[in-house]
Amino acid sequence: MIRGFQLADFFTLGNAGCGVAAVLFATLYVESKSTTHFFSSAGMMGAAFVFDVLDGRIARWRHQHSALGRELDSLADILSFGIAPAALGFAAGLRGGWDWIALIYFVCCGVSRLARFNVTAENLSAGTGKVAYFEGTPIPTSIVLTAVLVLAAWMERLGEDLYWGVWTIGPWETHPLALLFVLSGTLMISKTLHIPKI
Repeated sequence: MIRGFQLADFFTLGNAGCGVAAVLFATLYVESKSTTHFFSSAGMMGAAFVFDVLDGRIARWRHQHSALGRELDSLADILSFGIAPAALGFAAGLRGGWDWIALIYFVCCGVSRLARFNVTAENLSAGTGKVAYFEGTPIPTSIVLTAVLVLAAWMERLGEDLYWGVWTIGPWETHPLALLFVLSGTLMISKTLHIPKI
């Protein structure tokens, strides 16, 4: 199977590997409370972003577009820009009942957005292999959430000290910071928001 991979596909696998490493570092942080693990998790997401940019450019440069490459890219993206930011958010302290719902919603929006992209990409590209615009924000924009969490860690505002504190709403607690995940997820699944693809 690997013999059928194009050069860009190996960069996509680099993206996926960084996403897995980001989740593992976030898990280590939950146990160790070492900000080295927290920053390493965020760093892996940054590296995944670089791989994601490069795989697309390499595919266009070599004029090699395939259904396999598109599927690989989406699977890698959900790891690196869906599950990994949610894991880092959880590690940062988003652990109330409403926080869980916000993080799950965010990941489900990412999965839905990528599935929609894969189904519609062929039509939107008009056979050129390049899509002219995104419907909704691309999932890699979740790197902004990672940056917010890194800033919180740098300012020693993790756990109960997260921005805007913790609120009790009904039976569960929530951190207002979780609303950024809800906003990001909602923007991803928007059908009216069209963003030109560069």
